[in-house]
Amino acid sequence: MEALIPVINKLQDVFNTVGADAIQLPQIVVLGTQSSGKSSVIESLVGRSFLPRGPGIVTRRPLVLQLVYSPKDSKEHRSAEEELRIQNTEKTTWNPIAQLSQKLNPGTVNLEEWGKFLHTKDKIYTDFDQMRQEIERETDRMAGSNKGICPEPISLKIFSTRVVNLTLVDLPGITKVPIGDQPEDIENQIRNLIIKYISNPNSIILAVTAANTDMATSEAIKMSKEVDPDGRRTLAVVTKLDLMDAGTDAIDILCGRVIPVKLGIIGVVNRSQQDIIDNKSIGDALKDEATYLQRKYPTIATRNGTPHLAKTLNRLLMHHIRDCLPELKVRVNVMISQFQSLLNSYGEDVSDKSQTLLQIITKFASAYCSTIEGTARNIETTELCGGARICYIFHETFGRTLDSIHPLVGLTRMDILTAIRNATGPRPALFVPEVSFELLVKRQIRRLEDPSLRCVELVHEEMQRIVQHCGTEVQQEMLRFPRLHQRIVDVVTQLLRTRLPATNAMVENLVQIELAYINTKHPDFHREAALVSGLLKSTDSLIDEHSPVYRQKTPRPTSSPVFAMFKLFLRQMGERGSTLVFLASVWESHNKHVPAITDGQENKSPTQSNNSESPATPQMNGTPENKVLTPQKPVNLLPEVPSQTSRKLSDREQHDCDVIGGRSDEPSILIPNSETVDGINVMQLNQMGDLVERLIKSYFYIVRKSIQDSVPKAVMHFLVNYVKDNLQSELVTHLYKSDQAESMLNESEHIAQRRKEAADMLKFRPICDVIVMSIILDLHRLCSVLDRSSVRFGKRICGDGQRMTKTLVCELVNLGRELCTYSF
Repeated sequence: MEALIPVINKLQDVFNTVGADAIQLPQIVVLGTQSSGKSSVIESLVGRSFLPRGPGIVTRRPLVLQLVYSPKDSKEHRSAEEELRIQNTEKTTWNPIAQLSQKLNPGTVNLEEWGKFLHTKDKIYTDFDQMRQEIERETDRMAGSNKGICPEPISLKIFSTRVVNLTLVDLPGITKVPIGDQPEDIENQIRNLIIKYISNPNSIILAVTAANTDMATSEAIKMSKEVDPDGRRTLAVVTKLDLMDAGTDAIDILCGRVIPVKLGIIGVVNRSQQDIIDNKSIGDALKDEATYLQRKYPTIATRNGTPHLAKTLNRLLMHHIRDCLPELKVRVNVMISQFQSLLNSYGEDVSDKSQTLLQIITKFASAYCSTIEGTARNIETTELCGGARICYIFHETFGRTLDSIHPLVGLTRMDILTAIRNATGPRPALFVPEVSFELLVKRQIRRLEDPSLRCVELVHEEMQRIVQHCGTEVQQEMLRFPRLHQRIVDVVTQLLRTRLPATNAMVENLVQIELAYINTKHPDFHREAALVSGLLKSTDSLIDEHSPVYRQKTPRPTSSPVFAMFKLFLRQMGERGSTLVFLASVWESHNKHVPAITDGQENKSPTQSNNSESPATPQMNGTPENKVLTPQKPVNLLPEVPSQTSRKLSDREQHDCDVIGGRSDEPSILIPNSETVDGINVMQLNQMGDLVERLIKSYFYIVRKSIQDSVPKAVMHFLVNYVKDNLQSELVTHLYKSDQAESMLNESEHIAQRRKEAADMLKFRPICDVIVMSIILDLHRLCSVLDRSSVRFGKRICGDGQRMTKTLVCELVNLGRELCTYSF
């Protein structure tokens, strides 16, 4: 396999340059029955004798052998020499002769081949006999000394200048009958262990079968077909050709007439146990193998033997390398493109710092404004940002928050009626004053201030966030000059912070403006108030049905002097903008239920009548057939009292509250189906509450609509547009100074280092191309060797008179030329 060393080394150079993982060659897994010669095959491929050998089951643990190419100037080589020097020092501590020898010859340790076990950490093995002994000790430690097996692998790395980076696996032999300490299911255990390794798609299976057994009963071939039915990675090896019975040969087996194998069947001759005892070298064993094959199988001698097995594995490995070359070429091109883009993003060295500073400021201001306006080159697709995010805050976050505020939140019917009665103070009134409506509606309007200020805060946070997401090109400049980036962030933050109080003040003023003047002449609100009169008239019939005292035969007047006076007063209040014109209808509805004043009552003033009557009980005049109800006195409205007052309500006030709230359990002393509070019918009080609630809702919706429209405009004018218009001038004022340009344009250390690395990698591109082309030439050279060998082999067979057509010879030639067809 030494022919592959230059190819693998050049590939390794390319991968080291690209910075990718090294190419992974296939793992060669050797399997077969017990004592079929698996370990001998591995030793022949490696060229060293280091595995335990003997009759019976010898390999009782999987051995993962990693061959690592290590030139003398590599890091591993230097580290191994240093470790070996330390080991030798420890050994000669108590040996005076060794100490004297070391002083006389203190030269460096010269390593060509050495091994390291995983379980012994950093211990260096330079003697292959010591490696064999360590394998035996470790096997006995884990699997016992009485033929037991263990699935835990032994990992051995052999470093050399004459190997390729390759992994070979020696597995326990397949057995049927348990012996020694082996469990009853030993066959299944070994089978599962073998399947685990040969199932790897990046492995080449060497199915080893002894020549003195029947090929049809080969367990190795059977298990290989289970995991590789197409035979694309299975190579059959027939061992012990020299141990066949006299008068028999393996021609049919080796030619594939018994069991065909796609990658071929190769026969080898192993060292005997006596050869091992006599310490026969592998080189001498290979010479004896070639002599035996030439004498016993002259027609197929060149297609068999350990050297041919190594060449076949070389060919399979070269196929694998050839398949990896396109990917390698793609990696190189991608790497070059990445470094070119990286170099472009870092930019050239700064020559004129003042000009560069001005360009960066202009570029940042432009990118910031483009992100707000939505005209940036690179539009974000994963989340809303910039102007789109501000629009979302205005119309989704802020709008929905205002829509969720109910006009009557925090107000009950009792609160409204109490406010109406408390608004007039100690003076009796003929109508509900406007101040109660204003107090209630202002209380609800104030609830719009906090969401409006929160909207300003959200927009401020988004504009602060835009600094970090205002374009890829600007972000590269910021990474290149970290001090300048920090100064820009400080200036933008300060600018936004100075605009925040003005914006908040304007939003607060918008709410205060609505609170300063309740415009009851607003067109939308005026239409709502006009509907009240009709609503009151529609309830008169309901009141008549529930009040039997009103269903009298005495005719009722349609007007009275008091009502005329009240209408005149309401007209005067209407000229002043009163919203309670509708109360005339309330009064009119009330007077419809007052009977005509008799002659005996004309001279009796209302005051006298009121003084003579109980405020809770109407005076009944006339006979029982002609009941007369004296006029009820108007509602007395008092100033609004804070809810936290500790004064207890009087019995009369508690009674009024219970009646209005519908909670009175006392039997009514009034005429059936009629209750009054201060002379006012309860249904009329509830009707007043409904009307006030309706007017509060109407006016609150008007104000909410106005706030929802005005706040975004104020934020855009005082914050967003102001920052857009003045950002560049602020940056120039604070940053464009000659004494600061030098310090702010100092590049980051890692940026300068990466620029140098990118430039060096771009210079290496021609070298990578040369290396790849040299790899292709090496593959052509190796293929041409196989080509010439195939031609000579075909001519010799034809000259010997064997049955081989020219087509078969051409197939053998094309097999060697197959590797030469690849090109970039």
